[in-house]
Amino acid sequence: MIRQVVASLIVLVAAAAAWMFFVPSSTATLASYGIVLPFGTPAPEQASQRPGGGQAGGLGRRPGAARTTNVVTTPVTLATINDSLVAIGEGTALGAVTVSSPAGGTLAEILVRPGQTVARGDVIARLDADAENIAFDRAKLAADDANATLARTEGLASSSLVATTALTAAQLAAANADLELRNAEVALSRRTIASPIAGTVGLIKVTPGNYMAAQTAVTTVDDTSAITVDFWIPERYAASVAPGMPVTVAAIALPGRKFEGEISAVDNRIDPASRTLQLQAEIPNEDQMLRAGMSLSVAISFPGEQYPAVNPLAILWSAQGSYVWKYDAGKATKVMAEIVQRNSDGVLVRGDLAPGDAIITEGLLQLSEGTAVTLLDGPDGSAQEAAATP
Repeated sequence: MIRQVVASLIVLVAAAAAWMFFVPSSTATLASYGIVLPFGTPAPEQASQRPGGGQAGGLGRRPGAARTTNVVTTPVTLATINDSLVAIGEGTALGAVTVSSPAGGTLAEILVRPGQTVARGDVIARLDADAENIAFDRAKLAADDANATLARTEGLASSSLVATTALTAAQLAAANADLELRNAEVALSRRTIASPIAGTVGLIKVTPGNYMAAQTAVTTVDDTSAITVDFWIPERYAASVAPGMPVTVAAIALPGRKFEGEISAVDNRIDPASRTLQLQAEIPNEDQMLRAGMSLSVAISFPGEQYPAVNPLAILWSAQGSYVWKYDAGKATKVMAEIVQRNSDGVLVRGDLAPGDAIITEGLLQLSEGTAVTLLDGPDGSAQEAAATP
């Protein structure tokens, strides 16, 4: 028992000696309890009476001197987002028609070939028209005879040699004859198939000699002097688009080529299923490089929204959200910075920041509001020496 007590006392004395030897503030702690040792570091009161007012040897900070932290900063820049939009659309011809036979009959001849350019009203094909030609000639003869009879009757009526009823009958006969002639002209014109628009002829879908019913498709004619692109954009851009805005179009089938055009039409409602808005753009096609049905990429440029951009290393988090430390007149100031978008070269934030503000990126963990800091590297890239504490 005695040996154990002695051993415990020896351990306690050794621990006390080690504490007084290795802990500089041990003598001050003992002095606060009224225990003054003849050796060791003097108490704070004694140290304050030494020349220079410092600790042993006159070294160290002055009592109450503020602690400074060395930091590195980078400047705030401005970045733009939502400044462009790319959508995929399908090209269609400015004008496109399917040319059909206006009447039934045997196809007599085709007067065009695929790829040929035609003007409005050019004849594409003809049906057999023998019966219609005979009917037209007969109607013309009847109309000529009726008009001649009317002229003779009017001459006799002026001399009061015929009754008024005879003149009326002659007028009615001439009018009916003219109607029959016009009807024969219409029937004869329907034996000719003409293009209703100017454009390029597509593939011929019928062969001469075959019988065609009315409204049988013969070919297609596309006006590709310009291409119309139908595409859809998200509804958040609805207020930013209007007819006349410029667009840039790229064709997947024509890599490296760009075509300029403009928005020609904007739909008047949002599609409730997809939450998108349909637009049409018109692209001039003088060199005929674009074709109807092509898949086209449409790019639209907007003024965009500008936000402060900071170095990703500057972003910290607290219970209130993300924030950064701003260097302001030698001190660190906390600024809340809501993250808008993360990019590879910076983070776009929403906060009380202006272009050129110095944002601290190194030495962050030792900062608190109002901490005095020494700037080692500023936004201008010039290194600064740490201020020496007197």
